[in-house]
Amino acid sequence: MEGHHHHHPHMGVTIDASDRFPQWSVQETQEFLKIRAELDRTFMETKRNKLLWEVISTRMREKGFNRSAEQCKCKWKNLVTRYKGCETMEPEAMRQQFPFYNELQRIFTDRMQRMLWIEAEGGVSGTKKKAVQLSSDDEEDNEESEGEKGAGGGGGGGRKKKKGKTNTNVGSSSGNSNNLREILEDFMKQQMQMEVQWREAYEAREEERRMKELEWRQTMEALENDRIRMDRMWREREEQRRMREEARAEKRDALITALLNKLRREEM
Repeated sequence: MEGHHHHHPHMGVTIDASDRFPQWSVQETQEFLKIRAELDRTFMETKRNKLLWEVISTRMREKGFNRSAEQCKCKWKNLVTRYKGCETMEPEAMRQQFPFYNELQRIFTDRMQRMLWIEAEGGVSGTKKKAVQLSSDDEEDNEESEGEKGAGGGGGGGRKKKKGKTNTNVGSSSGNSNNLREILEDFMKQQMQMEVQWREAYEAREEERRMKELEWRQTMEALENDRIRMDRMWREREEQRRMREEARAEKRDALITALLNKLRREEM
């Protein structure tokens, strides 16, 4: 963290408390949310979130924003809190109050979409347990304890864990930072591949769903047209029946009248 001010001479921040936590600019927050969105799936699937915040911190540095894993984590929590606070507001006030509403909404919508897919496919019980947490968003709170306990989870978890631990303690003090970087790069590569595969599968399913919906709609339209046709035929038939009835009634009346006249004449 020392030498923080060297990276941003243009910010003109004096070296005091505010230098440790300078304001996040809008652009920085947007970049941060992009990175966080890409990793959201992993956050939901793993308990070892400490490593993920390191990944985010590293990615931020690559984009020229010097933020520690802890700062990133705090920022996320604040954003989520503010996002939740918007639920009761009018859209207009909300946009002024919290300009990142749409970005967060997209993250949570995608997350729900994934949960629904997992459930639809009778997903793994592990992911389901995680899903319960997702609504209250406290998955970040429990990583301290669970991070230590649940390190075994995931392939090669143990090996990565040790590295992650020593490095968080040292604060990536250049000694082990190369190791960490390699692990992170490897991790990110796998992450991207998983993400691509998931997206492809998702798009294929979406396409299939769209086709089914289209088919269904066409069927419904055909049925509706049939119904209208039947309706019309029935109405025409009714009309004809009524006209026949009337004609018959008239004939009957005429017959009766003729009969009565005949009787009258005979009586006279």
